[in-house]
Amino acid sequence: MERLPSSPAFWRSPLRGPWFTSVLGVVLLAGITVLFVTGLLSYAAYNPGLSPVNDKTPDKGLLGFYLFPWPTDPHWLYRLTQGVHVTLGIALVPILLAKLWSVLPRLFQLPPVRSWAHALERISLLMLVGGVLFEFVTGVLNVQLDYVFPGSFYPLHFYGAWVFFAAFTVHVVLRAPAAVRNLRRMRAGEEEATPPPVSSQEPSLVSPNPAEPTVSRRGALRLVGGGSLLLLATTVGQNIDGPLRRTAVLAPHGGSEPGSGPNGFQINKTAASRGISAAETSEEAWRLVVTGPSGTVRLSRAELLELPQHSAALPIACVEGWSTSDQWWRGVRLGDLAMLVGYEAGTAPDVLVESLQRRGAFRRAALRANQVRDPRSLLALGVNGESLSPDHGYPARVIVPAAPGVLNTKWVARMTFGDL
Repeated sequence: MERLPSSPAFWRSPLRGPWFTSVLGVVLLAGITVLFVTGLLSYAAYNPGLSPVNDKTPDKGLLGFYLFPWPTDPHWLYRLTQGVHVTLGIALVPILLAKLWSVLPRLFQLPPVRSWAHALERISLLMLVGGVLFEFVTGVLNVQLDYVFPGSFYPLHFYGAWVFFAAFTVHVVLRAPAAVRNLRRMRAGEEEATPPPVSSQEPSLVSPNPAEPTVSRRGALRLVGGGSLLLLATTVGQNIDGPLRRTAVLAPHGGSEPGSGPNGFQINKTAASRGISAAETSEEAWRLVVTGPSGTVRLSRAELLELPQHSAALPIACVEGWSTSDQWWRGVRLGDLAMLVGYEAGTAPDVLVESLQRRGAFRRAALRANQVRDPRSLLALGVNGESLSPDHGYPARVIVPAAPGVLNTKWVARMTFGDL
């Protein structure tokens, strides 16, 4: 029987035990709660209730109960919330793997179900393990821009998060008393050589025949924590200004800037990758079509440059967790464009923005009235003192404070003002 995973003697590591598992569990309890909250905020930032073009999970139903109009202040809000979500998620990977390793023997316990309460715990455990692996794997793949999973990342990650967090809540409720007892024993300085099981029917995680230790439990925790700190150091820089950006070697938008000069900052998609040709963005061919209650106007880039120009220092922050520092954008206020098609000053409504690009999930994007009316919201024609480069959206792009990067539409072709 000792050769079977269902036997306690099969698992001989001296590191496993309630204390080790409980410490990891407490860290994950705090970290995953922050991940869940910041993930919900990330979804709210897309304003999915505004227009079907923004809603990538149309069957969310009651799961969208908390949604609210995403604010424009502070202008770095999405940069902060999504940066925390992605960076913390990556840093928690070693802790998650250590936690799963520490409780691995319980996946093979026999009999598999001893009571209704135990059956509920086992079901929640399967959903918990499957859910957490799904969320972390899809999240890391999205950060690395590897879309190998079937379907769209947005609904997969959104629904997966709710399934996982439901199982996580049930598991915490069932296991919290045991975790608290184990941590109290740790604080009291008690030995863990032969800890009592959680119940008379549940075997202990401590091996009855442990192998010779090569590292202490505290040493193992230091190793796990060191792995988390290493991942933190090699990813956090993609969301922080300064020297740390060069240390983000594991992040696709870390390291040095992709170019030099006013347009030499990070981008996610190039003009070539979206089929944007120089011919259709030339001065002769390109026109911005703006529609409102008084009709439609068509504006060349030269005509846009003759309108009142304004500047705003804003970052670009994307769902993958990377962001730029504040860049100085210059162009026409969205509110002023609304006035050209029949709206009074300060009364601009929602707007649907359409790009020249012909493919991609956010070829069209909607902005709320509060975003349109913010004086820092611009149809940008230049950045950092020069015209936009093709990869940054020439001849014109939208830039809005605190909005996810994909809502800052590049290569704008049409803007339709009205309630959406």
